[in-house]
Amino acid sequence: MTGPRPAVYRDQDFPQDVVVYEVGPRDGLQAEATLVPTDVKVRFIKELVGAGLPLVEATSFVSPKWVPQLADAQEVLAELGDLIRHPVLVPNMRGLERARESGVKSIAVFASATETFAHRNLNAGRTAVCEMAAEVAAEALRSGMTVRGYVSMCFGDPWEGAVETKAVADVSRQLLDAGCYEISLGDTIGVATAAHVTALVNEHVAAGVPLNRLALHFHDTYGQGLSNVLAGLRAGITCFDASTGGIGGCPFAGSATGNLAMEELLWLLHGLGISTGVDLDAVVRAGQTITDFLGRPRSRIAMAMGH
Repeated sequence: MTGPRPAVYRDQDFPQDVVVYEVGPRDGLQAEATLVPTDVKVRFIKELVGAGLPLVEATSFVSPKWVPQLADAQEVLAELGDLIRHPVLVPNMRGLERARESGVKSIAVFASATETFAHRNLNAGRTAVCEMAAEVAAEALRSGMTVRGYVSMCFGDPWEGAVETKAVADVSRQLLDAGCYEISLGDTIGVATAAHVTALVNEHVAAGVPLNRLALHFHDTYGQGLSNVLAGLRAGITCFDASTGGIGGCPFAGSATGNLAMEELLWLLHGLGISTGVDLDAVVRAGQTITDFLGRPRSRIAMAMGH
């Protein structure tokens, strides 16, 4: 079934091509209370890959004690076979070793722009967390892996409030210097607004971080996700994270309610005439798979398209 499509009006101020980075199987599922069986996760990931999504973050080698949803990381990767080229999140050296044992080719490391979140998430200060991420990245690079970096709490922190743009850029610069090919700036609790996005991107450019090494990761807590994407596009960003079905949030930040839905991101980009190489209908069907299992409403795009 092929659903309706947005009318295409090209804006010359925007890039012609954008990379969309799927985080649902990891960042989405980790915050869901309903435990999802391995076979359902594998089916979800395969449907996403089949839809043409170039990067699908499959799982994370975090402690099962803290994130029981992802306790089956090794089993998921074993079932994926050749699809283990897709990235996984690795929090520390132990996680990296488990990833290496599973044949992982690409990982992501993460740091925090704030002290409080760093302590609550990894029980260490911001500086120590950055150093740990750099050590993991260095070892992964020696193993022939590629490494992406995440920075959390880039736009606001529920315990500390506003976050200085320079503090975020400093952390990003450290991750870039550690060998990360790309830095994803996370609006972990969904408080970003368009002008804030522009200011943060400009701060990174001033710090010597190339635009083509940045990605943006929005949550839609306050309904600002797509307007923030537009601000990012206008600032020259060409990679955006999203979660099919809008599933997830952040288990360490109680006010975060959901990731920006991949379906909504694709509808916006395709309407702007921006190429993604992704089949929107197939993504909608994949979203239906996981939201139906979780007993959650389907994305607004899925409902509007009659799925």
